[in-house]
Amino acid sequence: MPDLVPLLTSAFVLGLLGGGHCLGMCGGLMGALTLAIPPERRAQRLRLLVCYNLGRVLSYAAAGVLLGLGGLAIANSPAASLLRILAGLLLISMGLYLAGWWAGLTRIERLGRGLWRHIQPHASRLMPVSSAPRALLLGALWGWLPCGLVYSTLIWSASQGDALRSGLLMFAFGIGTWPVLLATGMAAERVTALLRRRGVRVAGGLLVILFGLWTLPGPHQHWLMNHGNAPEPAHHHSH
Repeated sequence: MPDLVPLLTSAFVLGLLGGGHCLGMCGGLMGALTLAIPPERRAQRLRLLVCYNLGRVLSYAAAGVLLGLGGLAIANSPAASLLRILAGLLLISMGLYLAGWWAGLTRIERLGRGLWRHIQPHASRLMPVSSAPRALLLGALWGWLPCGLVYSTLIWSASQGDALRSGLLMFAFGIGTWPVLLATGMAAERVTALLRRRGVRVAGGLLVILFGLWTLPGPHQHWLMNHGNAPEPAHHHSH
């Protein structure tokens, strides 16, 4: 599964640099989670933050597996190449979004508003968070909050046509969002400042765009594959 490495890298970079977008969605909640705990009880604050973020990441992975099952059905049909094109185009769009060149992805957020209307009341009942299990459950529910970046990553991961791979990609994406959200919850401004720097975001965006171009089917695929696996001289194959 060597092709899984660039995919997992893409997913992680998306989470890491898209974390600024996550702050808009979850930043207020991060503050609410930790405001109830005095600053001197840093260990307790960190424990609640880790549980909340773990719940969120696990909900992303579960969504990845569920949607991946749908992708699996399409992957074994004539529409399989269309899935790969969709995956490549989504990655390019996400790269453009990360670099700050195009924000069309946020329109995808409308897809989940109906579902979120049913989940939000349950999530609100868990506040204020006083224990690790409550934080874990809150994170698992909050993971379904309508978010263009999460949804795009979800559609991209499902387009791999493999439920396990889709779940893994969503898990890698979720882990990528940890540094920003944990740093914000613990008031570590330096980390968030670094990840919001223009140069860092553009570099990450370009990397994701490159992976998107690599994903698109076409003659460049054969060139890349053959370039990486240059034929060996004949004398190597003596038995």
